[in-house]
Amino acid sequence: MNILLLLAPFSVLLGLVAVGAFVWTLRSGQYDDVQGAAARILIDEPDPIPSQPAGGIPPNH
Repeated sequence: MNILLLLAPFSVLLGLVAVGAFVWTLRSGQYDDVQGAAARILIDEPDPIPSQPAGGIPPNH
């Protein structure tokens, strides 16, 4: 039974830390644009043009 005297305050403290972390994420704007982040993964960006051919071998001139 003595372990409850240690675990009960520890669980309350852990819960307060979790609520504090959630409030911090709300204030820092983590959830501002949920739909934009979901749609951004669907945007297909063109591949950049490589400066050298694959393999690193310079082209013959």
